[in-house]
Amino acid sequence: MKRNWNTLSQLSNGLYAVQDFERAAYRLVTEQVLYAADRGSRVAYHLVEAHLEDFAAALAPLGIRLERNAHHRYVVALPAHGEGTPVSLEETLLLLVLRQRYDEAIRQGELEEGGEVLVELPVLQEAYPALTGRPMPDVGQLRGLLRAMRRWGVARLLEPEPDDPQPFHLLVRPAIVEIVGATWLQRLDQHNRDEDEDLADLGDADTDLEADDATA
Repeated sequence: MKRNWNTLSQLSNGLYAVQDFERAAYRLVTEQVLYAADRGSRVAYHLVEAHLEDFAAALAPLGIRLERNAHHRYVVALPAHGEGTPVSLEETLLLLVLRQRYDEAIRQGELEEGGEVLVELPVLQEAYPALTGRPMPDVGQLRGLLRAMRRWGVARLLEPEPDDPQPFHLLVRPAIVEIVGATWLQRLDQHNRDEDEDLADLGDADTDLEADDATA
């Protein structure tokens, strides 16, 4: 660790307590992304930004590296090992679709303030089956999936106005570029292999049943 929290607290002349540094480090590990634009993480973001090397040194033994995007003003904690928390196939597919929509918006110059991208529900309903070959989750399931996206710092929902026909508006956040990369493609590949194995096992079971019937 470059400098311990007690030293940094003393150097701040009472502006920050040791607990402030501890909480910010914990939030990096548990929330993965801190945005300066978010009221709830603004203080933690500025603390990490001002002591980036110290936080990076503190998290390195955990296999976590820090990256700061100065343009869009966020810090993201990236684990060196991709296993982490188990992620469902549905979550993986949605993340990859959102990453594709984000990349497309960059190409089209359609970034909103703070580097976010607005993805309307009709666009998502068209893109999801086209990219995944699977039916789009219904609105209730989609809300549940997007709650996980919000926890990971890659998306957030805006509730509509009373006269708006859309159930919600979706903003894809810029840290999706760092978070959804090769590891997620590997997870999708693993999901596909697991499905193939399940289908093969099912086929073997059917063959065994047919053989038993023939013997009987």
